[in-house]
Amino acid sequence: MLRTSPTVGMTLHTVRGRRKYLTPGERMRFLEAASTEPPEIGTLCLTLAWTGCRVSEALGLTHADIDHDGRIVTVRCLKKRRSGLVREVPVPAKLLTALARVHGAGAPDAQLWPMARSTAWRHVKRVMRAAGVGASAASPKGLRHGFGVHAVRSGVPLNLLQRWLGHASMATTAIYADVMGAEEQEIAARMW
Repeated sequence: MLRTSPTVGMTLHTVRGRRKYLTPGERMRFLEAASTEPPEIGTLCLTLAWTGCRVSEALGLTHADIDHDGRIVTVRCLKKRRSGLVREVPVPAKLLTALARVHGAGAPDAQLWPMARSTAWRHVKRVMRAAGVGASAASPKGLRHGFGVHAVRSGVPLNLLQRWLGHASMATTAIYADVMGAEEQEIAARMW
């Protein structure tokens, strides 16, 4: 059964019904595969997985955007094409530890990953192949969708997820509740 999203064009599945998000197993394998990469690539992959940010947003992160005490990464939204739009995403201590170990305490405005978007995309795709991520989900966007599904599975309220992902509309965020299969069963089981 194919499902459509309340937001035109926004769906977690291809037109053929294949999912565009990482399953829990794929997400764990991706995190494990990222840990075997060169440190700079590993931290990029971990940041994408734990913040749900877009590749271009991750590449824009500077040392000043990492709040070790508050355990927050401040992401500047690039999709809306207006400056000054930021979102603060809580992250696990292990990500902050990895960022500090690999990137140190550089100049506040120094980018953590000074590379082109296409280069970052290739690195992420390689890690996904190493993790055995399914073809339709094997993209940085699949990581963003995987973050959203993981948040819903973990019981994060949609309004928080909306803020963390930087969605203007709750209808856009609601696609993450539109999971099927094992993820749907897991969410439903919390009611029983």
